[in-house]
Amino acid sequence: MGFAAELRMFLAPRNRGGAVRVACDGISSLGHVVESLGVPLPEVGELVVNGAPAAAGYRLAAGDVAHAGAVRRPQPLPSARFILDVHLGTLARLLRLVGLDAAYANDLDDEELIERANAGRRVLLTRDRGLLRRRRLWLGAYVRGARPDDQLHDVLDRFAPPLAPRTRCAACNGTLAPVSKADVSPMLPPGTRRTYQAFSRCTRCGRVFWRGAHSRRLDAVVDAAARTVAESRERATMVP
Repeated sequence: MGFAAELRMFLAPRNRGGAVRVACDGISSLGHVVESLGVPLPEVGELVVNGAPAAAGYRLAAGDVAHAGAVRRPQPLPSARFILDVHLGTLARLLRLVGLDAAYANDLDDEELIERANAGRRVLLTRDRGLLRRRRLWLGAYVRGARPDDQLHDVLDRFAPPLAPRTRCAACNGTLAPVSKADVSPMLPPGTRRTYQAFSRCTRCGRVFWRGAHSRRLDAVVDAAARTVAESRERATMVP
């Protein structure tokens, strides 16, 4: 059993050097074998057996030579809607900054995450391999990278979703709408009231936003996100 380089990180260290020999019982499917070796099926692209495309349900026989490819990037989505597990709160805020629908709550267990992902047709983003192997989950993705900026790059490179920066509330994922300074003036700190003129407010939680002293850093995040998406889409046009 061979694996694309992008998938070897999921294998046990002893199996990362090359092909993996697997005992065939005549019952286990190809998909089961792949996951038993540690690779979640949502991370797998094309499956090949003896040089021909094969389905995850294919029953391996003695002597079969199989290979699992990685998901091709960018991965098409019916809708760029996400839900993130409890460990990815900072990533959720970054996704919202660039205008993506990113649901997040730090009190959801695995079953609730899957139910909400399925009900809302949201891609479940996680670093929990076991969660990705749940059969009930309609679609999930393993997030690569330990730092939030690297995680953001990975998600945008994988899905190349349309971006709409500064249109979502970083706190609750609601949509932002322009609002006059007069309408929000009582809510503003005195320094902000004197210095800034343009404001938006979340239509869900009412939080007020403006381009403050941290805007330069956030602009850099937005610019990097736009480049990542553009580069991912450009690579897709170059793949035969």
